Amino acid sequence: MNQKQQKSFKSRFNGIPFSPSGSPLFYGWIILLAGTLGVIMSIPGQTMGVSVFTDSLIEVLNITRDQISFAYLAGTIISALLLRRAGRLYDRFGARIMASITALLLGFVLFIFSGIDSHARTMQGIFSDLPPYLVTMAIMIAGFFLLRFLGQGVLTMVSRNMVMKWFDHHRGLANGLMGVFVSFGFSYSPRAINQLIMSKGWQGAWLYMAAIIGLLFSVAVLVFFRDNPEECGLKPDGNLPPLKKNNSKPPATAEKDYTLGEARKTYAFWIFTLTLTMFSLFVTATTFHIVSIFKSAAMSREEAIAIFLPASVISVLFHLFGSWLSDYIRLKYVLITHALGLMFSMTALQFLAPQGFSLWLLILGNGIAGGTFGVLSSITWPRFYGLKHLGEIAGYSFAWAVAGSALGPYLFSISFSHLGSYRPAALLCLGITAILFLLSFKADNINKKKISD
Repeated sequence: MNQKQQKSFKSRFNGIPFSPSGSPLFYGWIILLAGTLGVIMSIPGQTMGVSVFTDSLIEVLNITRDQISFAYLAGTIISALLLRRAGRLYDRFGARIMASITALLLGFVLFIFSGIDSHARTMQGIFSDLPPYLVTMAIMIAGFFLLRFLGQGVLTMVSRNMVMKWFDHHRGLANGLMGVFVSFGFSYSPRAINQLIMSKGWQGAWLYMAAIIGLLFSVAVLVFFRDNPEECGLKPDGNLPPLKKNNSKPPATAEKDYTLGEARKTYAFWIFTLTLTMFSLFVTATTFHIVSIFKSAAMSREEAIAIFLPASVISVLFHLFGSWLSDYIRLKYVLITHALGLMFSMTALQFLAPQGFSLWLLILGNGIAGGTFGVLSSITWPRFYGLKHLGEIAGYSFAWAVAGSALGPYLFSISFSHLGSYRPAALLCLGITAILFLLSFKADNINKKKISD
C-alpha cells in the first residue's frame, strides 16, 4: 500500500458519524480530551494498575514473588519487542483504527484475567505431565504480555501521538493540559482500584474494568478519535493565535522528517531514550513492589498507596510548568531535571522510614520525575525528528522504556529475595542514572542551527 493509498484509507471514514471540520470549536480540543482519556484507559496495563493485584495473584495462583516478577519481566519484554511493529501499523492505519481494536482486545484480556485462577487450574489438568507452577507461569507470561502490549504499549502510544499531531506551536500547552488529568488519573488509580477490589473482589474489579474499556471506550474511540487535522480539512492549532516570534525559541517540529535509522544514529536519541528507560525501570519496580517495600520499612499497605496522591500534585505542577517551558527552552534542561528527580527517589529508598525526610524525598523525586517524563516522552520525538515516522520512532524508544519496566520488578525482587533488601537494586539504579545525568548536558537537538534546543 503506497503513501497515497494509506492516506486515503485513514481518511475515508473521517466524516462518520460527523465531520470534525464542522465542529463549532477547534476539533483539536476534542482530540485532546479523547487522547487524555485514552491514556487513562491504559491504566490496567500500567504497573500501578497491576501492582494492586500482585498479592492476590501470588495467593490464588500459589506462586512466589520472584516467579510473578519473572512472568512480568518475560511478558513485558515480549511486548517491548513488538512495539516498533505496532508503531509502523499506527503510521499506516492511524489512531482511530489502532485505538479501537486495542481497546476491544484490552477489555477481552481483562475479562480473561478475572478468571485467571480457574484458567490456570484447567490448563494444569490438560498439561498434567508438567509441574503446575510451570503451567501457571506460562499463562501469566502470556497474560502479562497482552496486558502490557495493549495497555502500556499501544493504547498509550497511539493516544499521545494523536494529540501531538493536532498541535504544533501550542504542543507544549496541549501536553501540559493532558498531563494534569493523566497524572491525577495515574496517581489516584491504585487507591480507586484498591477500593474496587475491597467492594467487588479482585475478580469483580477486573470484570468492571473490562466492561468500561472493552465495550464503552472502544465505541467512544470510533466516534471521537481522528488521526491528524490535515486529513480532516483542518490544520494544527486551528485558529489559536501563533506564539510571538522569538529567535531563541526552539522549533515545535523538526523541519526534516527523520527515519528511525537516522534517529538512532544521533547521540541525543540514546541519552533521552536510556534516561526514560531508567525512569520506567525504577518507578515500575517500586510501584510493583510498593506494599512490600513499605512493609520492609515498617509501614502499612495504606501508607504505601497513600504516597501516590501527593506525588501526583507535584507531578502535575512539574508537568504543567515543564510543558509550558518546553516551548521556550532546550529539552535537555527538562531531561536534566528529570534525571535529578530520579536520583532523589533512588537516594530516598536507601533511607526509607516512617514519617522521615526520606519519605518526602521519595514523594518529591517521584513527582518531579513523573511530571517531566510526560513532557519528554511526548514532545521530544516530533521536535527532534519530525512527524512522518513519529509512530515508529516513538514506538522504538518506548520499547526500550517498556523493556526497562519489565526488568525493574524482577531486579528488585531478586535483590529482596537474595540480599534481604531492596536497597542494593536502588543503589545500582542510582549509579546508572548519575552517569546519564552527566551525559544529558550534551544531549542537544541535531536540528539546531542558529538556535539550540
